Amino acid sequence: MSLNDALRNPAHGSRLMRAARPRAEGDRSAVARLTLVILVGLSLIALALSIATGASDASALRVIGALLGGTEDTVLSMRDRIIVLDIRMPRALLGFLIGAALAMSGAVMQGLFRNPLADPGLVGISSGSALGAVLMIVLGASMPVGLMASLGAFTLPAAAFVGGLLTTLLLYRIATRGGQTSVATMLLAGIAISALAGAVTGILIYMADDKQLRDITFWGLGSLSGMTWTKVAAAAPIILLALVVVPFLSRGLNAITLGEAAAFHMGVKVQRLKYTAIVAVAGAVGASVAVSGGIGFVGIVVPHLLRLVIGPDHRYLLPASALLGGVLLLGADMLARTIVAPAEVPIGIITALAGAPFFLWVLLRHRGRNGW
Repeated sequence: MSLNDALRNPAHGSRLMRAARPRAEGDRSAVARLTLVILVGLSLIALALSIATGASDASALRVIGALLGGTEDTVLSMRDRIIVLDIRMPRALLGFLIGAALAMSGAVMQGLFRNPLADPGLVGISSGSALGAVLMIVLGASMPVGLMASLGAFTLPAAAFVGGLLTTLLLYRIATRGGQTSVATMLLAGIAISALAGAVTGILIYMADDKQLRDITFWGLGSLSGMTWTKVAAAAPIILLALVVVPFLSRGLNAITLGEAAAFHMGVKVQRLKYTAIVAVAGAVGASVAVSGGIGFVGIVVPHLLRLVIGPDHRYLLPASALLGGVLLLGADMLARTIVAPAEVPIGIITALAGAPFFLWVLLRHRGRNGW
């Protein structure tokens, strides 16, 4: 079909423009699939390196050889087995899951609010989760004994989950009016909620005893140290459930970028999508904060980086964010363990040093824009 035919017949011209658009703009689905394959490989490498890295000279390869029935030369001391199997492995697995949870939660929040500056930490969800955890640490002794015994190791993640969920619902209620969500209101409300949660947390810290203060300080700066298989059993099911559920929201998140009215006419159940996304983000962030403390900027840096490479399609963006988030957090943890070995730098400091300048760049890049 010639250009003259297209000009004389608008329908033909419209089809011509649709056919030419992928070539002009570039179809990034192939790049996205390749990126996912690369990220899977990087994830395996990061897990292996994390298990092999530490202040101790215990070798992960010797542990694997011993587990596979190696010779006498590969038989390990009890010390090496404890270091690799009971310290490094749960730390690596849970660190990867936490990074995946924070990054995917950031991608969901950005898609739901249609703004690349949205992040669970910036809008107060992490502060709400932290408040729930502090409440349980300080006031847990006054809770019914039967309830505490039934929850067991899940007590702290459950408290953080409830805190994050209530904060998210409050934030959504404040920022939404007439079916429309105001990004400016969301960010300002998140600042106010974070300040309020911080004030209440400060009161609880003032009330805490020495042991409780040590527990609060442990996760307040953000750290993956002290991870155990018990903590993996407590937090991993909540995080994994969120990671499994969220990819099924990709179609709805793609549609909602056009607006809630357009998504509704495309057959998306907008309210169900919002509530499911809110619960999934609150669960993932709450469980992560409960065991690792405040680790910021992962949720804003990772999705934005990937969006530059593979585009905004949530079918690829959500799983890619989970994989890259896990890789980056394990990388930050290895750096935190080695730069001042045998001591450790809190991982929240590493992510903040890297993420804060990136966030400022994103903010300046989108200055004057409304939404995406």
